[in-house]
Amino acid sequence: MKQTVLVAGLGLIGGSLALSIKDTNNIHLIGYDSNKSTLAYCQMNDIVDEVYYDFASAVKKADICILAAPVSHTVSLIHQLNEIELDKKLIVTDVASVKSPIMEAAAQLQTENISFIGGHPMAGSHKKGIQAAKSYLFENAIYVLTPTSTSTDEDRELLQAVLTPTKSKFLVLNANEHDEMTSVISHFPHLIASSLVHQARNWQKKHAYIPKLAAGGFRDITRIASSNPLMWKDIFFQNKKKMSRLLGDWIEEMQELKQLIDTGEKAQIQQYLEQAKDYRDGLDSKKRGAILSYYDLYVDIFDQPGALLKVVGLLADHDISINNIEILEIREGITGVLRLSFQNKNDQELSKAILEKHDYDTMIEE
Repeated sequence: MKQTVLVAGLGLIGGSLALSIKDTNNIHLIGYDSNKSTLAYCQMNDIVDEVYYDFASAVKKADICILAAPVSHTVSLIHQLNEIELDKKLIVTDVASVKSPIMEAAAQLQTENISFIGGHPMAGSHKKGIQAAKSYLFENAIYVLTPTSTSTDEDRELLQAVLTPTKSKFLVLNANEHDEMTSVISHFPHLIASSLVHQARNWQKKHAYIPKLAAGGFRDITRIASSNPLMWKDIFFQNKKKMSRLLGDWIEEMQELKQLIDTGEKAQIQQYLEQAKDYRDGLDSKKRGAILSYYDLYVDIFDQPGALLKVVGLLADHDISINNIEILEIREGITGVLRLSFQNKNDQELSKAILEKHDYDTMIEE
């Protein structure tokens, strides 16, 4: 039997979900958004089968509804569900990165026909909007599901089946567990990245060349500060108690670290750095599942036209798939460093041999 799936909110996340499940057999995909130009774009690019500018009309047609709006807007949509008369069962989920306010709103639903299951696909981009949507955005990402008392195991399995084309890895957590963990590994790092950018901006008043000197390390650690400010403001304030606690912990730790620097405690600083390195190196999918484990190969390349294409072409000629490419550092007219990531050690070692045969300097970090 064909199911009708509604994606309510067609930005980066909602659009990417729509692209993931669009061609699934036995699914009729409809989209709702408050922005008419977004709906027009979806129609023009065949992202959904139908579009709706009225939320209630779209919900009445759906068997499954995915709320893919910012947290505060999602809460508003959940409240609107109470005002919509449903004549059949509706499974409702969301994609918000803060679960507690979502689950509190869901607990106030009076409609017996609604089965609510919280959701959070843990992937994103510094880009925003439907134009940035990608069908592969959630591939190999953790997708958290948070069932409620209104949902059954059968409902969760049905929702998970619909979301299977995302190629995500599903994990079931309660709302508080989810919010504490995502605060630590996602929300708080964004705040710290933004603070580092502000620090550089302030020091630029004294040293005008700071932007020119901001190379690989600074750009890597502050990349997420380029994400959508409106979305992140919403996340921070929806999860403000946990954010405030983490800031307090961070300030205390920085005071202790400052004390070690001020008193010249070299051995303790080294121990601090070694402990951080050991923990970070252990965060891979084979051991903990939080960060995907890839096999990296570092390649020196010259700053010249076609340099990157040549490296990729050599590996493509041997049917080697590259999972990720990152330019760590490159200066005009000077060699730079590529970090190539592979899914397995065999591809990593074979790539090293191929590139070295063509006179590239390579390195595998042990």
